[in-house]
Amino acid sequence: MSLAERIEITKAMDGFVREQLGLLKTVEASWQPSDFVPNSSQEDWFERVKEFRQKAAGIPDDVLVVLVGSMVTEEALPSYQTSFNRLEGVKDANGASDTGWAQWSRGWTAEENRHGDLLNRYLYLTGRVDMRSVEVTIQHLIRNGFDPKHDSDPYNGLIYAAFQERATRYSHAKIAHLTRGAGDSNLGGICGTIAGDEARHEEAYKIFVGKIVEVDPSGAVLALRLMMERMIVMPAHTMYDGQNKNLFAEFSIVAQRLGVYTFQDYIQILDQFLEQWKIAALTQLSSEAAAAQEYLCRLPAMLRRRTAFMEGRVKAGIPMGFLWINGRKV
Repeated sequence: MSLAERIEITKAMDGFVREQLGLLKTVEASWQPSDFVPNSSQEDWFERVKEFRQKAAGIPDDVLVVLVGSMVTEEALPSYQTSFNRLEGVKDANGASDTGWAQWSRGWTAEENRHGDLLNRYLYLTGRVDMRSVEVTIQHLIRNGFDPKHDSDPYNGLIYAAFQERATRYSHAKIAHLTRGAGDSNLGGICGTIAGDEARHEEAYKIFVGKIVEVDPSGAVLALRLMMERMIVMPAHTMYDGQNKNLFAEFSIVAQRLGVYTFQDYIQILDQFLEQWKIAALTQLSSEAAAAQEYLCRLPAMLRRRTAFMEGRVKAGIPMGFLWINGRKV
């Protein structure tokens, strides 16, 4: 189908999207960042901050680097809402529209907004990182923007969002595991809670894409192939701390080494989505879509063959310094 037809199909899903709004929590039922850090209005705040900092003292530098990278990624939320509102048939036309898509977009953004706030507050209170360097990185990232390569096509954009939500869920859950192991139950609880939000958001995007697969299987398969050919670019790939132009690549290497987000995770997400949307079982596809279906079903195995070489290069890398942790090398 043409882009215009894809847009019309996506617009027609508005009622269906309204039915999924229960995957967002009400404000009253939501957690807030202040629930997880010492209450500054209480007289024992200094003592509680001291305890907070003591628990964070054992977090290794490499885990701190990955945590900062995750926080910086979350803080660039303005770019992500802007990107979503570029999607034709989905965007919030006037910033306060009552369409199902607009309500989802604003509700999703409101929930995501708490993630960066909480991680930022945590890092500030622990005193473990150079907050000015971190703040400079956030400002650069928002100024630099990012291009998810969805071309304002709603099919492409929703596939990107589903993939990205699963990836961030993995990352936060694994950081939670690492930090609990380092003795910081505070951060373990924080990252675990954020991962729970990402899981709900991922579920919504999987449902949205699943509906597109049902209504327009050929178009959905072609969109999925396009996004996989382009690769799902992580939203923080333009991060910059004012000095290191290779910052994202080096942060990614540390995440790989720790197992926080790996090449294997990327392939596993693809596998899971192919199964979730039953791509291999689709029939009555156009000839072009049938060829795309065959490509997608072969893709995980192709990627696994390439991954061994890439993983070897990551493990063989030399230590790298990060301004975020005052230049220390990991």
